[in-house]
Amino acid sequence: FQHAAKTNNLDTMERLFRNNVNINAVNILKRTALHFAVAGNHVSAVDFLLHHKARVDIADKHGLSAIHLAAWSGNLDIMLMLIKAGADQKAKNKEGLNVLHFAAQNNNVRIVDYFIQDLNLLELNKPDEKGRKPFLLAAEMGHVEMINELISLKLFTTEKDKEGNSALHLAAKNGHSEVVEVLLDQWEEINELNQNGETPFYLAVEGGHQKCADLLLEAGSDINISNKQNNSPLHLAVLKNNVPVVSSLIDANHDLNLLNQSHQTPLHLAADLGNVEVMELLLKAGCDLTIVDKQGKTALTIASRSNHALVVDMIIKAERYYIWKQVRNYFNSYPLFRKQISPTKQIRSSLWNLAYNQLKIREWTKLAQFWNFTDEQIKAIEEQWTGKKSYKEHGHRMLLIWLHGVLMAGQNPIKHLYEDLVRGGFQQIAGEQLL
Repeated sequence: FQHAAKTNNLDTMERLFRNNVNINAVNILKRTALHFAVAGNHVSAVDFLLHHKARVDIADKHGLSAIHLAAWSGNLDIMLMLIKAGADQKAKNKEGLNVLHFAAQNNNVRIVDYFIQDLNLLELNKPDEKGRKPFLLAAEMGHVEMINELISLKLFTTEKDKEGNSALHLAAKNGHSEVVEVLLDQWEEINELNQNGETPFYLAVEGGHQKCADLLLEAGSDINISNKQNNSPLHLAVLKNNVPVVSSLIDANHDLNLLNQSHQTPLHLAADLGNVEVMELLLKAGCDLTIVDKQGKTALTIASRSNHALVVDMIIKAERYYIWKQVRNYFNSYPLFRKQISPTKQIRSSLWNLAYNQLKIREWTKLAQFWNFTDEQIKAIEEQWTGKKSYKEHGHRMLLIWLHGVLMAGQNPIKHLYEDLVRGGFQQIAGEQLL
């Protein structure tokens, strides 16, 4: 009989009813045929059941009654039939949800209008067990039409749920940019914190919702507020490898050197994850490369321990660039930490030959020290060990880092290399370079 109600099979329902079936029988979830007919939007099956005095007040194991299902499905005709049959208009399920909650959750504007405008049941606009009014549920689900309708019915609220989330928090957390845009026209305090110390902007970044983050950023969100773990929005964007958001935060002058509970900057996190694009953005923005975490590690140390050779080389290039810039009091607006600056085929070939065929073991470190590579930088390069001949690869990487600096300074790398090999005690190799 329940299956017949579920499939709107009136002939079977009629036949079974004549054979004295219990039309109020419940299944293992304590649902009746009326539950199934209403959930399926079967008006004729619902009419049959109500005509034969089916009970409208039976709730399933979750406290869900037929009137809740009608509010969820949005069928006003069925809703009117149930109310006429005596359904409790204020019934709640075990989570404290009433018909207004269900209608708001599923964007059923006609149902909301009926209960608020026609029946004037404003007392339905109350929090559920999680402290969420219908307005918050509509925001959480991203229903712009419902949000606008509730605002017109004066059911807009900035109240928070039991976790301290407002409608703006919930919309931002779930990436509902259209709802965020509507709410921002109504909102006064956009930097409110929930119980985890998170702002709507923070939740948008955490969820990787760039459009929401951009809207909240434009509205004036405080981008430097950290949550209880002291992770800032920039920390989160780095963890998510969300390059556009990282870029937006940098452009908005986010504090690049904020520390989380582990005393790590966003740069530390990028170094650990090996996020090359994010790392390049942070390096170009001028992060402090000297900050150490609780274990005393710099971003360079973390990158080397995590075996991210490309990131290691980027950081060393940045460190050497910053020193060069400081000494010369010169600002270059486009230092490249990841790519070489158009080296010639000749110099690339010379450096490869120098590293793999001419420099003996330990000699590349001597040359690196001559070029003022620090012990930490040399150690970071050496961390990537691939076997007994790793020193050749290490030397080659060091030479490419050196080349980056020379080209950036606008110097002639071939001339510079020859002179430095001579001054560094590698006269024979310098001569071979000329040949």
